[in-house]
Amino acid sequence: MWDLPVIPLLINFCGALLGFVATLMLIPAFKDHFIAANLFGIDLNKTSKQPIPESQGVISGSVFLIILFCFIPVPFLSCFVEDQCKAFPHHEFVEFIGSLLAICCMIFLGFADDVLNLRWRHKLLLPTMASLPLLMVYFTNFGNTTIVVPQPFRVLLGMHLDLGILYYVYMGMLAVFCTNAINILAGINGLEAGQSLVIAASIITFNVVELNGDYRDDHIFSLYFMIPFFFTTLGLLYHNWYPSSVFVGDTFCYFAGMTFAVVGILGHFSKTMLLFFIPQLLNFLYSLPQLFHIIPCPRHRLPRFNPGTGKLEMSYSKFKTKSLSALGKYILKVSETLHIVDVRQELDKDEEYTECNNMTLINFVIKLIGPAPEQTLTVLLLLIQVRQMLPQGGDLLHSGHGSTLSFSGIGNI
Repeated sequence: MWDLPVIPLLINFCGALLGFVATLMLIPAFKDHFIAANLFGIDLNKTSKQPIPESQGVISGSVFLIILFCFIPVPFLSCFVEDQCKAFPHHEFVEFIGSLLAICCMIFLGFADDVLNLRWRHKLLLPTMASLPLLMVYFTNFGNTTIVVPQPFRVLLGMHLDLGILYYVYMGMLAVFCTNAINILAGINGLEAGQSLVIAASIITFNVVELNGDYRDDHIFSLYFMIPFFFTTLGLLYHNWYPSSVFVGDTFCYFAGMTFAVVGILGHFSKTMLLFFIPQLLNFLYSLPQLFHIIPCPRHRLPRFNPGTGKLEMSYSKFKTKSLSALGKYILKVSETLHIVDVRQELDKDEEYTECNNMTLINFVIKLIGPAPEQTLTVLLLLIQVRQMLPQGGDLLHSGHGSTLSFSGIGNI
């Protein structure tokens, strides 16, 4: 523990605090500029129709990048100013630069999405492209694609299994999942930034606990990114919290997801990372029928605001019953039987129509508790995010990095 790079971590923490202040001040300062550039939207969950600046994730992302650009030489100061460095750690330097390149690409592509309003198929392509620098760094620095097989499958597959190129496919898919998982669990004030803040706090806690373990350097690397991310996101959340004065935009969702993917992959805890995304994973699985258009999916699936009560209610997708495929009808029937989807049938102009609630975790929570104020719904969803972290955090605290051995690459052992 005494060998920890205390000074670099302290400098990183101070830079993160400056980033928090900068984000707090820059967002209101640039508010009118975004509106003038036509980068604004209307909050559909409010009676007020005043323009609200969008894509504010580009500000917190830019502050984050500036902090880490200035921080680049700090972890290597001993090699610059002292004689203690026998050989410059080029592999660590390449990791750092490659990670910043991937995040920078994702911020740029996310902002392009906000401006150009790209289709969903493009949203899957963008993180794939931005993850290529990350995968190249992993290939050149590590290149290990052997995993330890989970206990139940060792009889069939043996102790170790070399996945080869499939391991890179998995890491690329992880980057795509992390970016889009945050993007589809969205639509109410403070949820995107709030869930990202909770995930970042969980990763930081995990990293700090593991500093006494055998993989200290990996977790220090993660902390260098997560601490500034946490504080810049905190500054963004201050303005995005109910009633929101700004929208974070797809830029932030892509930026946050890629940052998580970077530390998970190069920090060698990519499988543990998925434990921090359980609500997002459940939301993704619940949304699959609409995401793949087996069931018609409207452009916006956010809850419906009832101006009479001031509460949010479930939003619905309405379509002609005959337009639904056999698979879609089967999914709706099973979902209705399991009481996880509210399905309605009605006749309109001699045609039969079907209505079902939009399949998001937000609507599912409303289905369970009934209509709720927006702020209450946000707090409840964030508590779900926090709650699912607690048992995972407890397990990690007691078992350390070794708890992920049955899911991690052999290079982590």
